[in-house]
Amino acid sequence: MEAVQSLLQGSVDYLNNILWTYVLIVALVGAGIYFTVKTRFMQFRYLKEMFQVVTEKSDATDSKSISSAKSFFIGAATRIGTGNLAGVTVAITLGGPGAVFWMWIVALLGGATAMIESTLAQVYKVKDDVAYRGGPAYYIEKGLNNRFLGIVFAVLIAFTFGLIFNSVQSNTIAAAFDNAFGLEAAVGGAILVVLTGLVIFGGVQRVANFSAIVVPIMAVLYLVVALYVVVVNITEMPAVIGMIFQSAFGLEQAFGGSVGAAIMMGVRRGLFSNEAGMGSAPNAAATAEVSHPAKQGFMQTLGVFLDTLIVCTATAAIVLLSDSYAAGNGEGIALLQNALAEQIGSWAPAFIAISVLLFAFSSIVGSYYYGETNIEFIKKSKAAVFGFRLLTMGFVFIGAVASLGFVWSLADLFMAGMTLINLAAITLLGGVAFKVLRDYEEQRAQGLNPRFSARKLGIENTECWDVEEDEVAEGTVQVAAADSSK
Repeated sequence: MEAVQSLLQGSVDYLNNILWTYVLIVALVGAGIYFTVKTRFMQFRYLKEMFQVVTEKSDATDSKSISSAKSFFIGAATRIGTGNLAGVTVAITLGGPGAVFWMWIVALLGGATAMIESTLAQVYKVKDDVAYRGGPAYYIEKGLNNRFLGIVFAVLIAFTFGLIFNSVQSNTIAAAFDNAFGLEAAVGGAILVVLTGLVIFGGVQRVANFSAIVVPIMAVLYLVVALYVVVVNITEMPAVIGMIFQSAFGLEQAFGGSVGAAIMMGVRRGLFSNEAGMGSAPNAAATAEVSHPAKQGFMQTLGVFLDTLIVCTATAAIVLLSDSYAAGNGEGIALLQNALAEQIGSWAPAFIAISVLLFAFSSIVGSYYYGETNIEFIKKSKAAVFGFRLLTMGFVFIGAVASLGFVWSLADLFMAGMTLINLAAITLLGGVAFKVLRDYEEQRAQGLNPRFSARKLGIENTECWDVEEDEVAEGTVQVAAADSSK
């Protein structure tokens, strides 16, 4: 058994080394640069717009629809998870402090990529009896007229998020509770299975409601503690920032990790954390009812920045300000717990364990939804969805008792596959997204609340946007009039 596991681990590591050393880094950075230039640096120009969109009144017209804010929180729920805590510590441990810098680069460039993929998800979304659905599988079929490739992506994301990534989340939760309270992994796994079942059998509305409540609370609590650590150690922060930049370019090797390792781990863990370009967040973006697809693109860009530039940086500060990192005191989530204990005392491991539970459990719930919406794409079947729910619960338990290294390696491999397919698809469909963004900009320049017409722009196979141009024009005038009367 050990020989088989060793062989499997070796094969997965070999493939990951090829994909992440020679393929994914070039593809992700290249796509980020391309979309940044083509959108004229939209992730920086429209920062104010992003906050306005996320706080504006919902466009949802019925109780079954999901507001743009709720879909934002579904996306944030899957982004803000173990990647922001354990993922950052793993990146720093294996790639040195410089990995944090490359995580920032992935986020800054990935903001434009997130805009494109989420806008396309809105353009090509569909609606069933309950809610909107969409994502790469849908825009590959409708935009590229390639259902087979859409099915391939759907299988990959269902397996990656619903099963493998959820194993990573439960693994981190179990490790955190074992380190803090001595709770056996099997017991923790069983409890997680029950909690997961209670939520995922409630449908997408329960997923949205759960995420909308939990994500803001957990993010604020964690950031408050991190801010306290930074303020208390404010005189040491310049040295920490200097360490990050020096390590990123190989100027400081005292803390381990070569330039290549820093780049590879920063890109790998950065992608796992913020998901820009991976093709996962568009599944959440498609669920919202908005007046224009670009609005959801702006929201998802903001989500990338929130995830990496704020939450991941907070984790990095806690770790790099500690003696535990230099001493190698723990790995993964245990290192973060030990590092924080130096700053706030013995209750830190318990605090991190509870934070991880909230962060990672919301990710389990959101990841399950990504899987479900793609199962529905392949074939609408209640039996298939029921079976997928049982599999999800099973992998939650398996992840809790599995080894840390193998779980993360398997997640990286499947993440690479779906990312390559999605990047190819959004590059081919980039012209559609650019056209949609220009339409939004033109309407905004006229002082209007933008409304979208697929026919007006000559975009086909958009079943949720096939309205008459005069209806859109009338609606735009009405919205503008309402806005001016406020």
